[in-house]
Amino acid sequence: MPAPSMRFPVLFQLNTRVYLTDQSVTLGRKATLDDIPDAELDYLVDAGFQWLWLLSVWQTGSKAREISRTNPEWLHEFSETLPDLQRDDIGGSGFAINSYDVHTDLGGDEALARLRERLQAKGLKLMLDFVPNHVAPDHSWLAQHPDYFIRGDEDLIKSQPLNYTRLNTTTGCKILAYGRDPYFTGWPDTLQLNYANPALQEAMTTILLKIAAQCDGVRCDMAMLVVPEVFKRTWGMDSDPFWPQAISQVRKLHPAFIFMAEVYWDMEWTLQQVGFDYTYDKRLYDRLLENYARPVREHLMADWNYQVKSVRFLENHDEPRAASVFSHEQHEAAAIISFFIPGLRFFHQGQLQGYKKKISPHLIRGPRENIDATLNAFYKKLLGTLKQEIYHSGNWEQLSPLPVHEANPSYNNFLGFAWSHKHDKVIIVVNYSSAQSQCFLKLPYSDLDGQQWTLQDEFSGVAYKRDGTELRHAGLFLDEPGWKYYTFTLKKC
Repeated sequence: MPAPSMRFPVLFQLNTRVYLTDQSVTLGRKATLDDIPDAELDYLVDAGFQWLWLLSVWQTGSKAREISRTNPEWLHEFSETLPDLQRDDIGGSGFAINSYDVHTDLGGDEALARLRERLQAKGLKLMLDFVPNHVAPDHSWLAQHPDYFIRGDEDLIKSQPLNYTRLNTTTGCKILAYGRDPYFTGWPDTLQLNYANPALQEAMTTILLKIAAQCDGVRCDMAMLVVPEVFKRTWGMDSDPFWPQAISQVRKLHPAFIFMAEVYWDMEWTLQQVGFDYTYDKRLYDRLLENYARPVREHLMADWNYQVKSVRFLENHDEPRAASVFSHEQHEAAAIISFFIPGLRFFHQGQLQGYKKKISPHLIRGPRENIDATLNAFYKKLLGTLKQEIYHSGNWEQLSPLPVHEANPSYNNFLGFAWSHKHDKVIIVVNYSSAQSQCFLKLPYSDLDGQQWTLQDEFSGVAYKRDGTELRHAGLFLDEPGWKYYTFTLKKC
């Protein structure tokens, strides 16, 4: 099957340090990026992925690592993930970055360059992290450019001890702010960067330019925190917009470079307008967790330009494992909704196997878990189906379920989507509830009348014959158990 277009790409997030720890055990020596085997990359290509996001490749430092190893709250979380937790399992957060050089334990920049060459030869694009808001507490800027950081004073450290710290530096003792967002206390393994300082913005743009020469795109951590309105709300200081100028400078040298934003608080559209190609769709994820179809349907009525730039996911390194929060049947139904709509389709390492334990980005080792064979087979089928060109180059529209009769509100439990590409037609339908539900679903295709059609479900293989005129005007009648889904391919009889 030819590779689909990149219109709605499929991305795989690899927890790099955890993966290489497993490889080290297998190899009997310390594994680097050179030890990611070609077979693993071939698997990603065969499964239909176009992007590989390597989580946590940048250099971390000893200070952030020691904080991770001694923070009681974090240690409790780590112990729940790894009952046999060892000190060496805690590598420090991959988001407390000491320098934007590939970690020496991973083989350095040279190993990344060799891996990228292998990825390019297989048609895979590479995504890396960029953390705009903060750096590790032993970053070289602390000595070289102390004005790059948010300063505090004695009153602030007394009144907000969880947001400020006192550090001895080569230029004396300083009170500095932890990196944070305005709704939570600070991250104690980080220091907050000062976007009110134009020199800091220039330095961060320089880092972005360096990263852009090493990969094909960046996932920008908590990207909304440096937007001027959020920065002022958090720190009380005015700042110039960072993202428009930074993205523009990168694109002058790398026109095809991709920016993906982790973003919340209904700021997705804002970041799309300043140049981001893709933004996290956390709202869809949250509505799927709520177990109601109607809010999901309403969310998918958003502007087309917003939809195609949305990142659809069921889990990532920040969220609980999908298999731990969704029942088995709901998990499959939610996946059909998430990944058979427009946007970037994002899968997390371990999701396809049905793993249930979330791994903190502070850890470099994960737990041993059994593969859920049923979920694994489901995802294999999903990815194989998703490779079809219709789901990448086709036209998509949401369908409105209609009541069977006025006294039956269960039609609200359905979601329906129509895809079309050239002569191909696919209908996706999901009863996103636990209850038996009924509806009519009118199909949008104008050439159905006067023909008999076969509706073949890609997942179960079942097929139904229906009259095209009835499908077009009365609609497809559905009477389905909870969480039932179909991906119907339409063919003339």
